[in-house]
Amino acid sequence: MNVSIKNGVPLVNGMLVAWADIVVLVGGVPITGITGIEYTDDQEIVNKYGAGRYPVGRAKGRITPSAKMTLYHEEVVALQSQSVNGRLQDLPVIEVQVSYLPESGIVVTDKIRNCHIPTNARKWKEGDTGQEVELPLVPSHIEWGTTA
Repeated sequence: MNVSIKNGVPLVNGMLVAWADIVVLVGGVPITGITGIEYTDDQEIVNKYGAGRYPVGRAKGRITPSAKMTLYHEEVVALQSQSVNGRLQDLPVIEVQVSYLPESGIVVTDKIRNCHIPTNARKWKEGDTGQEVELPLVPSHIEWGTTA
């Protein structure tokens, strides 16, 4: 791996990960009609106090994951066809896998586990030439950065 430093910033082959380097799988199937993916997990971290004015330690609480993906209408219709009644909310649990495939060849994959889709909505208006549908996801947890 070629690592060079310019202005104190290390570069790996001079290239950073771009949208074109990301592959998203939903239920093991690559999704090409995706225009955005967002996921996060937040953990409660609090100071614990004892004698004096300053904390004597910290404690970690629950982890709250969240995610959403933006798909073209046609991709959402394909997902709906997997439901017995056409409702996204009634799909079985789905797994979303986000893989980063940079030129360096080091593949990193995040897994958004046990997702349900709580909302199915469309917003059209005159002049639209296509529809991007934002689908919120309710995951159980996120597995960060497994390498292949």
